[in-house]
Amino acid sequence: MGSDPRIEIAKAMPMREVIERLPLEGLRRDGRELVGPCPRCGGRDRFGINLDRGLFLCRVCGAKGDGLDLAQHVLGCDFKGALDHLAGAAIEVDPAELARRKARARAERARQEAEAARYREAAIRDAATIWSSARSPAASPVVEYLAARAIRLRELPKSLRFKPDHPYVRKIGGRLVTLHRGPCMIAAIQGPDGRLAAVHQTWIDLSKPSAKAEIVDPETGEAFPAKMVRGSKKAGAIRLGGDPSAGVLVMGEGIETTLSARVIAPLGPAVYWAAVDLGNISGRMLPPRNSGQPDPADDRAFVPPPWVRRLVLIQDGDSDPEATRAKLLSGLRRAQSAIPGLAGEIVHPGAGRDLNDLLRELGDKPGRTEESTT
Repeated sequence: MGSDPRIEIAKAMPMREVIERLPLEGLRRDGRELVGPCPRCGGRDRFGINLDRGLFLCRVCGAKGDGLDLAQHVLGCDFKGALDHLAGAAIEVDPAELARRKARARAERARQEAEAARYREAAIRDAATIWSSARSPAASPVVEYLAARAIRLRELPKSLRFKPDHPYVRKIGGRLVTLHRGPCMIAAIQGPDGRLAAVHQTWIDLSKPSAKAEIVDPETGEAFPAKMVRGSKKAGAIRLGGDPSAGVLVMGEGIETTLSARVIAPLGPAVYWAAVDLGNISGRMLPPRNSGQPDPADDRAFVPPPWVRRLVLIQDGDSDPEATRAKLLSGLRRAQSAIPGLAGEIVHPGAGRDLNDLLRELGDKPGRTEESTT
């Protein structure tokens, strides 16, 4: 179907128009996205559609892609069925009319790409402002937040900072609303070139059992996660220190998981990076779903730097095991394709728990640090 002119037309169709043609229910506006239940696996807010970039993602079942991928996901059909649904049945079109349609499609695609680039650049500028205004986490609630998870380090990584009164802002109903202000751990997400590309923000409330702030919209009672990324995280990582002498990179999804690995330190000298989320480790995968095979056309997927000789990926046991392992396999295979001879493995702390659970089981003793952990 590579020569079918409807493909170019359908791919350039604005996401708003795609949504109008699909039986999607329960979506609500959240900033620049529509969020709600996934039409295939349910949930409440695991599914999101970015209207500007023309992309969708389900954080649980892993479905993602453009408008044609969305049509396949919602309708449960193949590529041809989605193409027929969005662009109509294949018919002979007057060459002049076909040329006009292709021109409109190219113009719309260029507009979408330009808008996405403007949004990404503005987000990176915001991230730089947040990072530059934050201070050292030493003697701050960040230390206590991590200690509540049995993570005690002799010195916190340079990628972590602290803001004592940081606003939690979301776009609700078309306007920016500050839902919370308070202490916040700021983590630098660095791109492959080492430059700041985004910040990961974790709002802290040490009075709560989780030590994380509870963020609630006072008008609707809707709860929001205490963590938020601002900037462009794609292909980036939070670099959490370690010893690079052995050429070993240990990578987990989140800060707490990755720092738990650094405290336990079962591998000897290693560098520890957090990928922010599983999608950033895996990149785009080839079909079928959960294939574990990386899409080589995804040129913005994470790839380890060339000094890495061994890559260890941490699989959390408290998320969907099939989807999680497929994403890690995709990331591992992509890395091994990019770095010939790279040794790789996926480690698993056990079903129903993550590495931080294991760290606590090993013994949450006062005064214990990475230096005293074996």
